[in-house]
Amino acid sequence: MSAQGKTEQPGQKLLIIIASDADADILIRKLVDRGYPATKVSSTGGFLRRGSATIFSGVEADDTDNVLAIIRTECEARTEFVPAQALPFPGSIFPTEPVEVRAGGAIVFVVPVERFERT
Repeated sequence: MSAQGKTEQPGQKLLIIIASDADADILIRKLVDRGYPATKVSSTGGFLRRGSATIFSGVEADDTDNVLAIIRTECEARTEFVPAQALPFPGSIFPTEPVEVRAGGAIVFVVPVERFERT
């Protein structure tokens, strides 16, 4: 490490995890309890425009599979029934019954870290 806090970290990965708000707090607690850093940023979007969280976690490359296993356990996909009016159907034709949709789960991007700097 140099005097300015710069380090070369070719063996690190940045995981960018997009999860539902319902799963995010539990996921962060599990990651931190196991010694993995996690930073949460609130976000919205997706099919149902529900609250979501983007979680950043920088880990050693060898720990990537362990972190992914935690994510799979805590962010399981599930089905929910939502009112048809809540769905983004074009025009004014809506089904009259609630619609079954996939909810939960997570999207994970694993990005190599070229450089890590702590100030």
